[in-house]
Amino acid sequence: MMRLLIKGGRALHGEVRIKAAKNAVLPILAASVLADGECEICDVPKITDIDYMLTILRSLGSDVRVEDGHIFIRNQGISDYIVPGEPAKELRSSFFLLGPLIGRMRRAVVSYPGGCDIGVRPLDIHIKGLREMGIAIEESHGKIYCDGNRLKGADIALDFPSVGATENLMMAAALAKGTTRISNAAKEPEIVDLQNFINAMGGKVSGAGSGKIVVEGVEKLHGCRYTPIPDRIVAGTILIAGAVCGGDVSVANVIPEHLEPLLFKINKSTCQLTVQSDKISLVAHGRPKVFDKVETQPYPGFPTDLQSQIMVMMSVAEGTGVIVENIFETRFRIVRELTKMGAIITVKDRTAVIRGVNRLEGAAVSAADLRGGAALVIAGAKADGYTTIDNARYIDRGYEAVEELFGGLGVEIKRIG
Repeated sequence: MMRLLIKGGRALHGEVRIKAAKNAVLPILAASVLADGECEICDVPKITDIDYMLTILRSLGSDVRVEDGHIFIRNQGISDYIVPGEPAKELRSSFFLLGPLIGRMRRAVVSYPGGCDIGVRPLDIHIKGLREMGIAIEESHGKIYCDGNRLKGADIALDFPSVGATENLMMAAALAKGTTRISNAAKEPEIVDLQNFINAMGGKVSGAGSGKIVVEGVEKLHGCRYTPIPDRIVAGTILIAGAVCGGDVSVANVIPEHLEPLLFKINKSTCQLTVQSDKISLVAHGRPKVFDKVETQPYPGFPTDLQSQIMVMMSVAEGTGVIVENIFETRFRIVRELTKMGAIITVKDRTAVIRGVNRLEGAAVSAADLRGGAALVIAGAKADGYTTIDNARYIDRGYEAVEELFGGLGVEIKRIG
């Protein structure tokens, strides 16, 4: 079992350049299936979720090569519409291939996807929307079988602004006959990025970032060169680490607007923020002050993917605060691990009450999911003594070489086992 060993207690200093966002790259890689011609995706981090997606694309017949953070994909050889079960079990985003395969092949077979166990993430929103576009869907033995021979544009109202469902429907609609209108669409920056990528391939998508997206189907899409948006969650993780551990850190190649919910919270603490057009710097002046309440919401609210990290900050802040998790019901599994390190946290249902302590102590802890694992790295960097984190493979899903990322800021961290 791969583990991380961290010796805590040092302030952080340095600058991190942020690469393309995992949550933008994965749907963009899926959408490349729609293109005739080569797509080049730039500035891509080396993380296992992307490796799994590339494995799936190769199994479908795509020609994929990776060179210095650039991914080149040619899909002329795609002949299969069945997403293999094994890599799909490891990757939640394998379900993103449903829409593009229906668009290109008019058929798709996808296993129920895996990924981090952070709660129930129902697929019925995806399936309901696809059925409204004329797609016949059957579910049997853990697989979803889709017949898209009658694929057409439709007016779809989502029951919840699901990011995955919004993206899947956008991709299915790109090559459909007619116009698709998606109401109550997710507004995340990654949705806008997918729109821009489809349009760079010759698509006609508008409205992303608002609650209504319009997709005019086209006959074909071509290849393109595209650089996805930088990863707001990685950037936020580094800024929170600086606030927790003290010192001064900067994140470069960022879009500050995407981090506004976090910056609003940090501004209420004792940290000094300097925000430029593509760079954010943080100087921590002593122990942070708690903010009364953090409540996760769909964008532009506070992101669930930064909830575990902000919990670490609240654990060492001055005062008592509350976190309400509205997106995924099992995000609080990190509480047990933080308690081992001396945090004082009480949980009832989807609400956590955190009473800040002066110090954390190193302990043997275990990552249960990607963002919780990253939060434990922050806690380990703050704690007195040594911390070991089991299941580091979860962290590798979304953070490239996490030991180098934090080591470059002065954290004494290494991979063992």
